Order: sequence, then structure tokens, then C-alpha cells
Amino acid sequence: MAGAASWLIFPLSLSCLLLLTSSTTITIPIFHHSTKHSSSDHPVETLNYLAALSLRRALHLKSPARSSTNLSSNLVEDEKIPLFPRSYGGYSFSLSFGTPPQTTKMVMDTGSSLVWFPCTSRYRCSSCNFPNVTPILTFIPNLSSTSKLVGCKNPRCSMLLGPSVLSNCKETCDPPTSQNCTTSTCPPYIIQYGSGATSGLLLIETLHLPHNKTLPDFLVGCSILSIRQPEGIAGFGRSPESLPSQLGAKKFSYCLVSHRFDDNPEASSDLVLETGSGSGGDAKTRGLSYTPFVKNPPNTFQDYYYVLLRKIVVGSKNVGIPYKFLAPGADGNGGTIVDSGSTFTFMERAVYELVAKAFEDQMVNFTAAKEVENRTGLRPCFNISGAKEDIFVPKLILHFKGGAKMSLPAANYFSFLGGDVVCLTIVSNGVVGPGLSGGPSIILGNYQQQNFQIEYDLENHRFGFKQQICSSAD
Repeated sequence: MAGAASWLIFPLSLSCLLLLTSSTTITIPIFHHSTKHSSSDHPVETLNYLAALSLRRALHLKSPARSSTNLSSNLVEDEKIPLFPRSYGGYSFSLSFGTPPQTTKMVMDTGSSLVWFPCTSRYRCSSCNFPNVTPILTFIPNLSSTSKLVGCKNPRCSMLLGPSVLSNCKETCDPPTSQNCTTSTCPPYIIQYGSGATSGLLLIETLHLPHNKTLPDFLVGCSILSIRQPEGIAGFGRSPESLPSQLGAKKFSYCLVSHRFDDNPEASSDLVLETGSGSGGDAKTRGLSYTPFVKNPPNTFQDYYYVLLRKIVVGSKNVGIPYKFLAPGADGNGGTIVDSGSTFTFMERAVYELVAKAFEDQMVNFTAAKEVENRTGLRPCFNISGAKEDIFVPKLILHFKGGAKMSLPAANYFSFLGGDVVCLTIVSNGVVGPGLSGGPSIILGNYQQQNFQIEYDLENHRFGFKQQICSSAD
């Protein structure tokens, strides 16, 4: 590692200077994550795994303080970058850091903000025996001439860990009477994701982007211990340490290929970040429907992207959702967030039961597949032998503030098991896991975002989408 801990580092706003000098579009291929189960060989087990994973994620997003844990005790157990699908729930891409560059894989996560990678030759990851992600790629700071540990007096340390870290800063002078002094490093971070956790130290590094562009002084986590996190995380949340914030992005967008391509190394789509002073102002992307981002509840959930869901329509029925679930309250409860890190959409029990009943009422000609419900943890499931998809599946339409309507194809909210059984891919508290209260009432997961062009217009504070095929193989 080059040099000792240093706190004389530019603030985040200055680290964006390189990209702010001109308009830049960065496009990155994205891919799915992998899972213990092949979705084709073990469809029921895979659905059960993803349902449980989605519930753990919802528990964390609704109450991050409650779900945070002591990591060490748990360890006993037009430039393009591709975005690839993985069937353990998320989508990942590759970035390069350091001098000379080292490439690492990261999961795109709009529900958190820190960017981190597996780090050092001593990196340890518990329960990370996922196919297609071994060996785990680790970043080696000692091989980079631009790696610098963040000091405890660095504003970025207190930005992430809180102002209390300053009271624990220690200064060492050599000799004691000289002015040749160094401060202690920023304390380790611990981050919980619901599906796992990670811990490490903050670094300042050089980020390498396509077409020989570099971004020096990039804040990144050097994780040394993790649970069930076989690849790093690229936080795309609303806090200043996120990837879009550090790049000075005006907007970012992605198109997620279908989960039927899980673990297919050939299937990818594009993650696009637009930066620089030459952006298009308030111009809308052609063909997209927009709804404004809703102001986050005060003092809570500042990483999340809230949108206002007006109503849910199932087939011919307008589902009557109580308003307290649709709009975030001052106490942080209620509202809808968009989360690329969740697989299945989560709905609080009161909302979910209304939606599930609307499907059951309009599919009364089909027998409930109770055994499959018990095995997958999903409900309702139906035996649909001999039926055609476009005949029996009621349409699911999400209506947002501003008139934007997300009309979902059946494959985005029903999983088809062997052509005989379908299950609704929405989870809720008390259905496949413990009761959850507080926090967002609805979490729009990536399963429901498949084959949609999704845009986060950060400059104009709005969320855009349109249905489109994200892979030529579809």
C-alpha cells in the first residue's frame, strides 16, 4: 500500500472534477448473480431460496438498525460497461481500481451507497460457495501505488461513520516533540445487506473507466470479512459516497435481462451513467413514462429512492390500498421504494393480502397448488394445466403519481414451474417469514423490473421506465 494513513484528501465534490469538465456517457454491461440452485434443474428450491432472500432483504431495508449485526460473531457461520444477471437475486458488473488497474466484480445496489470490493490476500467470506463466482476476485492494495487508507480526521470518515469518530482520533508524532505526526485510520465499517454483511477499512483509490478515463481520489471500501457476499457491492443510493454521487452523475439507467438467463455468461444488458455539464437539462428520454421521486422521510432511509404509488390494478379490479401504505410518513413508515438489490417485490401484509385476494378472485377456475406454496414459500400458486398465459393471468398494473403506468407482463409477477403451476412472485411479512413493521410498505424488486428500461433522473428528481426487450435472446 502506498504511504501511511492520510487525511489530506480532497472532498467528494472535488473528486468529480475530471468528469464534470465535459459531458460523458458511461455504459457498463451488467449480469445476474449466481445461486446454489440451477433455476432450470431445481425451480421449486430456487423459488424458495429467492423468496427467503427477498424477505431478509426487506427486513434490512425496513429496519436497517435492527438487522445490523456484529460481523465477527456471524463469521462463525457512449462508453460501455456490461451488466450481467445472476440468479441469486441481483445483477453485477466489473470495474477496475488502482495503479496498475485491478478488475473486480460488483453487484449494483440502489438500496445502499458505499462502494466496496473484496480486499487483501487475507479476505475471508463465510457461506460464499456460490457457483460461477469462484475464485473470488480480491483487490490487493499493496500492488497499487495509489492506495491510501482514510484517516479518522478525513471528512469522508465521519460522513460514513458519524461525527463521533473524531473524538477517538489519535495522533502519533515521531519524535514526540516533532511536528511529523500521523493520525489513526478511520475505524472499520460494518454493513448489513439482509442477505449478508461485510466489514473493512476505507480507501482512497483511482477508479478506471472505459476509454482510458480515470477518476482519482475515489472513496471505496476494502472489505476483509464478509458473509454471503461473493462479490463486492456498488452502492447506487442517494448518499454522497455512492457511485453516481462520486461520478457527479446527472442520471443513470439500466435494462435488466430476464431471470431466465440466470448464470448465462453470454446474457448481459447495459448500465448507463450520464455525467458532466453538458447534460440535457429537463429533457425526457423518448418513450419513457415518468413519476417524480418523493422526498425521503426526515432523518431516516436517506439512501432510498421513493416514488408515490397511487393505486394497484389487478385485472378488472382496482385494489383499494389504504393511503397510509402508499405515502411515506414523517415517522418513516409507508411508501414505495425502488430497489435493484431485492429480487421479488415486497408488500406489507395488509397490502399483499388485498393484491393476493384480487388474483384469487379472478382465478377461481384454477386449483390452488398448496403443496407448491408450502415448498416455495410463495402464495398464491395455481395449477394451470392446459391453460394459455394470456387467457388466465389477470394483468397487474402499477399506477404512479403523474400518470405513469407500469403494466407488467405475466413473467414479471408469476413464475411458471414446468408449465403446470404458477406462483405469484411477491413476498410479504408473515407469509414466508416473520412479521415486519415500519419502514417502506412496498419494495419494487428487480424481478418486476425485468425487460424494462429504468431511468433514475437525479438532476430532475424523477423515475422513468418503459417496457422493452433487454436481450436479443428474448
